[in-house]
Formats: sequence, C-alpha cells, structure tokens
Amino acid sequence: MANTVLIGQYIETHSIFHRLDPRTKIISITMMMLSFLMLETSLSYLIATIFVIGFLMISKIPARVIWRGLKPILLILMFTFLYHVIFTKGTVIWSWLFVEISEEGLQNGTRFVWRIILLVLLASLLTLTTKPLTLAYGLEKLLSPLSKLHVPVEQFSLMIVIAIRFIPTIVQELERILLAQKARGFDMTTLPLAKRMLSYIPILVPLLFTTIQRAEQLTYAIDARAYGNGKGRTSYKQLKFQKMDYQAGVIVMFFALTLLLLRI
Repeated sequence: MANTVLIGQYIETHSIFHRLDPRTKIISITMMMLSFLMLETSLSYLIATIFVIGFLMISKIPARVIWRGLKPILLILMFTFLYHVIFTKGTVIWSWLFVEISEEGLQNGTRFVWRIILLVLLASLLTLTTKPLTLAYGLEKLLSPLSKLHVPVEQFSLMIVIAIRFIPTIVQELERILLAQKARGFDMTTLPLAKRMLSYIPILVPLLFTTIQRAEQLTYAIDARAYGNGKGRTSYKQLKFQKMDYQAGVIVMFFALTLLLLRI
C-alpha cells in the first residue's frame, strides 16, 4: 500500500530532472501549478497535459509507478466528477426523478478531474525526483530572505519536508495494522463498502499512537545530532545554478505565458 503513494517517495533514475537544482524544481513546479488555475479551453488543457507528460518522460519515472500512485485518489476523482455532473445546472441530457445530468455538468466534471490529476502528477514529480534533505536545503535557500524578519526558515523547511516524507510512512503503518487484523481473522476486504468505511474508525487510535511515537523518536534523533534551531549549519554539497537550470526556467516561463495568452 505504501508503494501506491506518490507524494513523499523518491525514485532514483539518473535523469536530467534529478540533476536539476531543487530550487529550480520548486519554483518551476509552483509556477506550473499556478498556471493550471488559468486552464479553461480544451486547447489549454491539451497543452498542459503535453507538458506534464513530457516532464514525466524526462524524469524516466516508470509508468506503472505513476498509475499505481493515482489509484488511491480514484474515489476522490469519482466524487468530484459526480458532484459537478449532478449539481451543475444547464442543458439537461438525462434525468431520473430528482437527478438531472447536464451537458455543462459533464464538461465541468471532466475539467476539474483533469486538473486534479495534473496537479497531483506535478506535486508527485517534485518528491519523486528530489531527495528529502536536498528538498529541505533548497526550500531553506529560497526562504532565506525571510530570516531577516526573524522567521525560523530552517525549522520551517525541515518541518515541511518531514511532513511530506511521513505520508508514505503513515500509509505503511496503516498497512501493518491491517495485516495484523487479518492475521487475527478479521479481513476488511470481505465487508460491504459501508461497513468497511466504519471499520476504519477503530484503526485511527493505534495509527495515531504509532505516528506520535515515530514523531517522538524522530525528535530524539534530531536532538541527539545537535540540530538545534538549524541556524549556522553548513552543507557538504552547495547548491549552484547550472545552465540546465536556466534552460528549464525559460521553458516553464514560456509554458506559463502560453496559457496566459490562451486565457486572454
């Protein structure tokens, strides 16, 4: 189950995307995600899809990993699509009792689901191609001007990266608890959907307990290494922009401007 979560995992493929500066990836992916808010026409969605697929191909992340990572959000995508299909008013193409499906609802549902998939793939691409410590260091460098305003940049960067990295860890703990219950003769997969959803409630207590326990162990490990508040710490590998970083920035800016022109 933990392998089905894209966000928070790192896969080494020695691609160009892996060699980019983490600051370049953070800025570029943030710009692309913001530009996705301007998607309206089918042409803009097509261009955005081509760019995302192109980035995925450059990163050399296996397609089976991407597909396996999208499975956990299928329920969310289905709910989003049905919500817009049912509650969007417009030209009715099918009705039954009080349920009406409109042409505008189908269009809105498709657009929102498409946009969510693109956003998830972009967010996952950042963690799949960047090591957690490198990502924290890059985020710290980007936010370093805020340290003049007495903002704890180092602690904030470390907190964000640890939170992202804990996502697959929590899923792994959930899988371990489910296996323990199955070993005791209780198999959730045999229950109806409604009872299966309710059976997850008792699992939250041990899951919350183990998560807090892991967080406490991590705190002791950080204190044992004398991390402190993170100020004044040096890094063996210094970040430096290269030619490929500037080229990637130009490509992303061209992409954002293209979507802006299409919206205008």
